[in-house]
Amino acid sequence: MAATETVGVQLPLRTQLVRFVITGGLSAIVDFGTYQLMLQLDVYIHLAKAISFVLGTTTAYLINRRWTFQSLGGRGQFAAVLLLYAATFAAQIGVNALVLLYVEHNLVGTTLAYVVAQGTATVINFVVQRMVIFKTPAAAPAVPAD
Repeated sequence: MAATETVGVQLPLRTQLVRFVITGGLSAIVDFGTYQLMLQLDVYIHLAKAISFVLGTTTAYLINRRWTFQSLGGRGQFAAVLLLYAATFAAQIGVNALVLLYVEHNLVGTTLAYVVAQGTATVINFVVQRMVIFKTPAAAPAVPAD
């Protein structure tokens, strides 16, 4: 963290968006890399995906908490992020299925469904984390001197 940044000070929206995207990319690498490694080690496919998802989610939480949203975190915030990720996972599956109702099930159609579903989940995750989970309290108004 740069010397000019402090915990509890909300960064500008653009800075948070860029950091959120970078963190998401890194977390996806952790998730996908872990998944592929576990598959190479003959770990049961669904267990491998569950473990990789948890590691990717934890990576995203730890980095976003301090770097993107400038928060100290805690169990409550971690639990809220896990709940959010579970909800957006469900939303992502639903959006993917909805788009697949209207497109052909070929490379273009399934890619479109994936992108729309992932984009929807990413927007929900960012907005809820910024506005609810890691919201920085407004500064108290200055008290006039007598």
